Amino acid sequence: MSFKPALIVVDMQNDFCPPDGSLAVAGGRDVVPLINDLLGSPRFGLKVATQDWHPVDHISFATNHPAPDNKPFESFIEMRNLVGNRPEQTMMQRLWPVHCVQGTKGAEIIDEIDVSKVDIKVKKGMDARVEMYSAFSDSFGNMTSGAGGVNLDLAALLHSQKITDVYVVGLAGDYCVKDTALGSAKAGFTTYVIEEAQRCVDPTSWDGVKQALQRGSVSVVDAQSPEVRRVLES
Repeated sequence: MSFKPALIVVDMQNDFCPPDGSLAVAGGRDVVPLINDLLGSPRFGLKVATQDWHPVDHISFATNHPAPDNKPFESFIEMRNLVGNRPEQTMMQRLWPVHCVQGTKGAEIIDEIDVSKVDIKVKKGMDARVEMYSAFSDSFGNMTSGAGGVNLDLAALLHSQKITDVYVVGLAGDYCVKDTALGSAKAGFTTYVIEEAQRCVDPTSWDGVKQALQRGSVSVVDAQSPEVRRVLES
């Protein structure tokens, strides 16, 4: 099969970027030049940008849970798989500050990203009942397009465009970048995360994230690697 790569730029939104983002990732804007270089490359068959697009009552927002166990970043709640009609299936969900609420400035992609080069925008996390770090499925693995979780089936779109390889960049490396890359690999695409084109909520977690990516058949590559030069050099 011939090489036809896609680029997924994950959640480069105002609320995830300093200095004013409600869930700002340190160094979040530092990745912009490399991401714009990638967006400018004609080698990509499809360029996708994702956005968290949460309702105000989203389950991950600390303000939607009672005190005292509702501290952003610190508190966890037990989340049930209501979307998949399996309420007995649960997982622990970290609580976050309110962020990327639908229609707000915080949910918009930052001005520095060249969105004119983006072919498709994927809005995710629209189902208030469940977390959705990955653009491919929610945290329980449900593809929730029918339930309002995401506005399109990204795996189906990539397959329809004969995409073979997926490059994932953006914010945050330890959450939405990681889960989107793992979802891409699970969907059957050869998948890469470009190390210099991501930043983490918790920078100390990156070594563990890389191990999780590698276990999930995702390659973590650097900006000077042959895999990246292949898409940047025309």
